[in-house]
Amino acid sequence: MKPFTIYPALDLRSGRVVRLQQGDPRRLTLYHEDPLAAAEQWVAAGARWLHIVNLDGAFGEAGQANRAAVAAICRALQGSSVRLQLGGGLRSLTDIEQAFDQGVNRVVLGTLALEKPTVLRQVVQRFGAAQVAGALDVQGKFVAVRGWQENSRIDALLAAHQMLQNGVQTLIYTDIHRDGMGSGLNLDFARQLLQMSGLELILSGGVQSLEDVRAARHLGACGVIIGKALYDGRIDLKAALQIEAELC
Repeated sequence: MKPFTIYPALDLRSGRVVRLQQGDPRRLTLYHEDPLAAAEQWVAAGARWLHIVNLDGAFGEAGQANRAAVAAICRALQGSSVRLQLGGGLRSLTDIEQAFDQGVNRVVLGTLALEKPTVLRQVVQRFGAAQVAGALDVQGKFVAVRGWQENSRIDALLAAHQMLQNGVQTLIYTDIHRDGMGSGLNLDFARQLLQMSGLELILSGGVQSLEDVRAARHLGACGVIIGKALYDGRIDLKAALQIEAELC
């Protein structure tokens, strides 16, 4: 079986850790005032990767507080074995360069990946496929962009195929209707994605139990992103990491 990774999520809004329901900024739950403290909590529990989303950037806002929080986390983890992937508002080569300069290990590209395929190819060629993930944020059967606020009307399977053609090897698939709802993963569509040759798939949106983690691993995914269920206490990160270790 492929190596499998648990990604604790830190979704940042105005410099605080929150979760949104179905990506709706009006349906927000605050979980932590201090993103660095939240990051250190998951690292102390054994996380090897952290998944950070700059929600302000995704919504087209300046997001200075979020940028400062990401920089603080990068500084604190510098020299450690913990790796960071960052998404949200990375819509130019300059944005991406700044993320890597801060110490981010992998960038997650959604809107840019769909709307600027030439830039996407440049990013993959310059930094390497291992440092780039495509964000496949799906609403119904179409991909959403700009912080999930717009429907691109691009078929999700077609979008995934286009990203792969442009050099992306890792896709993060999120079912928007399930995100933040604790309703379980959409394994049927994930199975369709995994039929694409060479794809490394990370599942997100709806993880609510250790059974979801096991199901994703057995399906052939290379990881899951867990947010709300960790902060609500429905999933114990140490227990999830035990599954990660057993199945690697």
